Amino acid sequence: MNQHDLDVLDEIQRRVLWLATRIVDAANHDRDAGDGVKVGGHQASSASLVSAMTALWFAHLDAADRVSVKPHASPVYHAIQYLLGNLDRSYLPRLRARGGLQSYPSRTKDPDGVDFSTGSVGLGAAAPLFAAATRRYVDAHFGPRPRSRFIALIGDAELDEGNIWEAVADPATTGLGNVMWLVDFNRQSLDRVVPGVRINQWRGQFEAAGWHVVEVKYGRRLAAAYDRPGGEALRTWIDAMPNEQYQSLFGLAGPELRKRFLDGAPDAVATFIADIPDDELGPLVTDLGGHDLAALLDAYAQCDAVTDRPSVVFAYTVKGWGLPIAGNPRNHSALLSTEQVDALRATYGLNRETEWDRLDPASPAGIRAGERREALSRPPRERALGVTVPEATKVRANKPISTQEVFGRVLVDLARDPELGRYLVTTAPDVATSTNLAGFINKTGVFAPSAQRDWTEDRMLRWTESPAGQHIELGISEMNLFLLLGQLGLSWDLSGQPLLPVGTVYDPFVLRGLDAFLYGTYSGSRFVVAGTPSGITLAPEGGAHQSTITASVGLELPGVTFIEPAYAATLDWLLCDALGQIAGGGAPSATAAPTEDGSYYFRLSTRPVDQAPFEAARAR
Repeated sequence: MNQHDLDVLDEIQRRVLWLATRIVDAANHDRDAGDGVKVGGHQASSASLVSAMTALWFAHLDAADRVSVKPHASPVYHAIQYLLGNLDRSYLPRLRARGGLQSYPSRTKDPDGVDFSTGSVGLGAAAPLFAAATRRYVDAHFGPRPRSRFIALIGDAELDEGNIWEAVADPATTGLGNVMWLVDFNRQSLDRVVPGVRINQWRGQFEAAGWHVVEVKYGRRLAAAYDRPGGEALRTWIDAMPNEQYQSLFGLAGPELRKRFLDGAPDAVATFIADIPDDELGPLVTDLGGHDLAALLDAYAQCDAVTDRPSVVFAYTVKGWGLPIAGNPRNHSALLSTEQVDALRATYGLNRETEWDRLDPASPAGIRAGERREALSRPPRERALGVTVPEATKVRANKPISTQEVFGRVLVDLARDPELGRYLVTTAPDVATSTNLAGFINKTGVFAPSAQRDWTEDRMLRWTESPAGQHIELGISEMNLFLLLGQLGLSWDLSGQPLLPVGTVYDPFVLRGLDAFLYGTYSGSRFVVAGTPSGITLAPEGGAHQSTITASVGLELPGVTFIEPAYAATLDWLLCDALGQIAGGGAPSATAAPTEDGSYYFRLSTRPVDQAPFEAARAR
């Protein structure tokens, strides 16, 4: 990319920074909430990702790409969508207002086409990984879709979340070369500057899981300084400097900054910077790669070139970049004062009449925004499958039978329909056989990106692994189960192919995946999950696996229909109806609210139940 293009991107990113900052400011200082309570927002956390997001949307992404945005960077996302013409100006002052822009990106509530809901940290990072796994499945079964890159923008403190590493380690997510995570490596969390820099630990964990790792640490000015005679001493000192000391530089200037920077430094460093003026030293030593547009675009290109495994980019950034609160240990939820916002507005040559304006469409920056709007536009997606699910399979139950066994039989019967069966996909966290999916697996096989040799001769379970398989087996992680179900249930939008997703889990362990369960339903995903065995009268295994809590979960979760049938025929009717509702499609677009039905949670038992009373009732 030539210097002219970089200058245009720089102009755009500064307008993005202004709008993102002002969106939060307006919510807190312009709007009368009536109760005096702070509305909040995250100006510093937004600022650290302005460069990375500008480079993505205005120079890198294609229409088919899907991006998950760090929760606290939602104002940056909305500012970008506004500049692209995808968001009406009236929304900009309405962050966190009823009917306005949401606190965090939301598929179902925001007006500007969010790809992935975020908010509960860690889940938004993992969602694109499972969306890419879903795309791999869709491509294998229904033909390749236009290539999509699945990208997650995450905060470095999110890497403390356990579900991140569960997702990274799962065999179902290996080899996904169309995934890129960008870590906003600002080395701060909510409460503090993070002691030490854990990059070596995290690099090792990603590489051990088979990921490609890229660091974008230095900007061009700092990299050029390292290349000068004596520059290696500067590089060694900056790399070795305690994180807390480095972060403290951002609140200093002039001789005070020089003194702090040299505290503990070798003499060679003092000699090297002796002829650098005070007003140039600060911008030089704080020139990080996460705010260098050329370095970021080069990192994105490196990730594109690696197609056999996921990539992660560690972009070194400044929390609060470009703002007077940059690098402050307590800037996470800090708000710029009205005086600071006024000064920032003047810096950008704006006034009260022009501060919300889009880029001049005749300027190079405005022309770039118009070109990118056209390049990133998407046709509407179709939710409906166009197939009919029968009202019932008429499963036979002439003797006492458990609902868990009936569940397996109904799925097998549905799989026999060549038109309907091809859309069924099941998944389980290493409990497929014990939750009665064996019959379905015997008929359809297990999904694998390439055919695998089966070394066992189990006559009860034919575990044939190939690209034609329709069961996706996960490791023992209920969180991953619900993350994958959530993305399978959004495949109509993210991969252009509706599916009928069904998952099974030991019912008490629904609680272990509850955050991801809620995340999927909040995102408008539609799927069936069967928790089994359930209840307190479970047959011989007794109290080893019992739960009286999960029924309440099913009743209380928004967007979930809770079903606990006792008899075979009722389960047959209700399971077919649930799949029929999903196949019907519901709301017509990604920005429309989900239908009332949402997802379906069945609680099933292993205890056989006499069917005679039900049949007698039917006869009456």
